[in-house]
Formats: sequence, C-alpha cells, structure tokens
Amino acid sequence: MSRSRGRRYDETPKLNLKKVFATIIAIIVLIMIIVSLKNLFINTDNTKDVSSLTTYVSVYENNKWGVIDNKGNIIVDCNHDEMVVVPDKNKALFICIENPNYSNDTYTTKIINEKGEKILTEYNMVQPLENTDGLTSWYESNVLKFEKDGKYGLINFDGKIILDAIYDNLYALQGSEKSIIIENAGKKGLVSTAMGEVIIPAEYQEIKSLTKNYDDGYIVKDDSNKYGVISPDKSIILETKYDDIKNITGNDYYVVSENGVLEIINGKGEVILNSGFETVEEINADYFIITIGGKYGVISKTGETKIEPKYDFLKNSFSNNYIAKLNGKTGIINEPSNQIIGFSYENISYIKEANFFKAENADFTTDIIDSSFNIVLNNIIVSELNIDNGYLRIRNSNEYKYYNLKLEEKTNKEILTTNTLFLVKENGKYGYENKAGKRVVDCIYDDAKEQNEFGYCAVNKDGKWGVLGANGSVIEDPNNDFNDYLYIDFIGSWHKHKDLKLNVYTK
Repeated sequence: MSRSRGRRYDETPKLNLKKVFATIIAIIVLIMIIVSLKNLFINTDNTKDVSSLTTYVSVYENNKWGVIDNKGNIIVDCNHDEMVVVPDKNKALFICIENPNYSNDTYTTKIINEKGEKILTEYNMVQPLENTDGLTSWYESNVLKFEKDGKYGLINFDGKIILDAIYDNLYALQGSEKSIIIENAGKKGLVSTAMGEVIIPAEYQEIKSLTKNYDDGYIVKDDSNKYGVISPDKSIILETKYDDIKNITGNDYYVVSENGVLEIINGKGEVILNSGFETVEEINADYFIITIGGKYGVISKTGETKIEPKYDFLKNSFSNNYIAKLNGKTGIINEPSNQIIGFSYENISYIKEANFFKAENADFTTDIIDSSFNIVLNNIIVSELNIDNGYLRIRNSNEYKYYNLKLEEKTNKEILTTNTLFLVKENGKYGYENKAGKRVVDCIYDDAKEQNEFGYCAVNKDGKWGVLGANGSVIEDPNNDFNDYLYIDFIGSWHKHKDLKLNVYTK
C-alpha cells in the first residue's frame, strides 16, 4: 500500500500503516441502502437550505491531502503527505500529521482551524478516536485524545479537559458510542463521554459492550477470568463470578455460563432456565429464541415451547412475530408457528424505526411489507432508506418515487425539504425546478441525480458527468468518464473518489 495515499490513527501515537483506507462510511451504490439509525430527529441545522450550510471534507489530489468546504473552496492546501482528518464535518477543526518518521513509525500532530491557525497548541499529540461497528466507521463526537509526559487524556473540541492525562493508553470501545477504554498497568477501565467521567476503574483484564446500546451496560472480566456486568451508572448488575456472558439482554434477563452450564438469569442473579436449549440467541420480553441441534425455536421463561425448534433461523421483529428461514427461503411467522408471509424470499429484514419489512426477491428486487403484513410496494429497487429524514426512495420501471415512513407516496419537494433544486423528467430527459415549481434547468440531460447534501447536482450527457450548483448554474460541463464508478457525487469541481473506502473527494 502506497505511503503517499495517507494513513489514519492507531490507538497509540504511531503511524498505522494497515488502516490507511479504513472504512469511514458505508459504500453507497444505486441499489444499496443508506440506513442511519443513530438519530430519529432532524438536526436543527437541517432546517436551512443545503446551500447555506458550511461543512468540511478531506480531499486528495496529486498524492497529497487537504480539506475543502462544501462550496468547493480549499480550506487546507493539498500539500500534506498524510490524510488531514476532519473529526466533525460541521466543525472547523483539522488534524494534520507532521514529522513522520517511517523508519520507527512515529509522527506528531498539528491542529488547525479554517484560517490555517494552530489551535489546541497547549496539548501534545492530539488525535481523533476512531470507532467502527464493522459496517460503518466514525470519530467519537466532540472528544479528542492527547498526550502529556507519556500519559494520555481526553479533551473536547474546545480544548476543555474531560479526562486528565494519567493513563497509559485510551481508545474507543469498538462498536459502542460514547465509551472509551482506559488502560493502566495492563488493566482496563472505561470512561463514558456521555457522563464525562470514569464509570469503570482500570481494574479489569477485559471490557466489552453487552450490546450495541451503551445504556445496557458492559461485560467485564477480572483477574480470575470471571465475568460480570456493570451499568453505565456504575452499579454492578452481575457479580464477576460467571465463566462467560453472552452479548444479549432484554427485560432484565442475561445469558451466562456457570460451572459449565448455560443459564438464563435475571438481574438479581436468579436462574430462570438452565435446560431445554443448547444456545440462546435473542431475548424478547419473556420469550427466548433458542437452538437445539442447530435449529431455531422459541421458549417461554417457564420453559414452555412456543415455536418448535425446526427453523434454520429466527429473529423477532415486533410483538410475537418472527422472521424465519426454512429450507433456504425466508418468511414471517407468529408465535404459534402460523405462516403470515410465505417462505418465498431470499432475505427479510424488519426496519424497526420505520415499522415495515424489507423483503428481498431472487431477482434482486425488493418488496416492502407493512406492519399489517400487506405488500405495499412490489418488485421495486430501494435506492435509499433514510431514517433520519424519514423517507424511502425507490426505483420502479426507470422512475423514481418517494414515500414517507408511513409508506405514503410524496413528491421530492415534500421529502427533500432543505433542497433548493428538485429533479424533474420530461420526454426521457432530466432537468431541475425550484421550490416554487419554476423550471431552473431545462430537461436536457440523459441522466441526473437529486441535489446532494452539499447543494450540488450531478448530471450526465452523452455518457459523461458534470455538475451544477445550488442555483442551477453549470460548474463543470459533462466531461468526466465515470463508467466504472459505483457512486457519483460532486462538491464543486471535486468528485467523490473512485475508492469508496475513502470518504474523500478528488479531481
């Protein structure tokens, strides 16, 4: 891997040669889905037009790195050998690597603002805290790592100390937001950035999330190799006396191994069940998805069989309804094993925040099934499912349509409320109109995309791509051959890098 293309940060102050192109955001393809599950309400800044927002993104040109804003203006010159990190796209704070030494794999950092001025200069080795859940990657919000006298602490973006530099190391707990592992003398603890304090002292061999939701607590392992659970409020949920604890919980139930026996216990440590199953896969109120002989079924807390263990896979959706796989096909059943949706799909997923099912057909099309199990949309291609902004965008017979999360059809103007331009199609060609319905760009393009979050519109003519500004003016004529690009997007004359593992733009 070429050094000239830049690196990200490791957990220690050394160049991380293996994580150069670590994923920052999920790959976006026409038939792929962007599902954001972290925030159900629109940020107040989103009430403004996209063209009025100021955001920042890393760019890469001629083997050098820099930063631009959403107007395409160069904020940090492209003269850096390493990636200039933008920890928060809405914050003018940029982290640059200086003095890289490739022989001993070390470097220093410099923090600058949008004017190129050094900031946070009273702190050494300021770094972002990168996290990932295996699908997407992000930087921990409003928190940075710094070094002092060989020890590490935390500051916020304004330079206020959150945690004194008294630890041998600290890094994000992978897959869990607002959770930072601290290390001293080989022992681990945990800081909650939500609470701004240490909630688990550095006394444990291992700490991991109980679930993806940090509110559910953390599994800890002590010096005797026993496991327990600690709550974010610092209280001990389960004493460290178990041989293992599975990463599932619900309704104050936990799955543990004790003296070689798998048990379902409650928060008081009382055994609910310790027989009638081989594994426990999911907890739904007082019901448990279990396996016997590799087959999935459901039992109650009294051990009563609710669904015979005969399925290849089971997952609860809501209430007593389950997504089930049988003989290679997927359907939906309820608790007595009544078939609600036939076993005809390749895969079915329940979108909890939208309260509907996405069912994949063998021909790569999708059916959308509502919570009453009616097929509302049939044989469509889902081009975007955006929980944050509450809409579903589909393609059917080369036409794009929008729906809210109640599956009511809406216009693009009703859905894309911060846009200044809206895609229209006429006689097989594409153009744009404004919010008032006035035609701003004539329908002269062979293909086009809706205005992006930065205010730009990608347009295609004769197989080449160009870009329009927020008012419809031509910024760059269609002259870019992007035939082998999976995703096409612009910020001014900068376009999304071909390698989607890089969340950067280039020329």
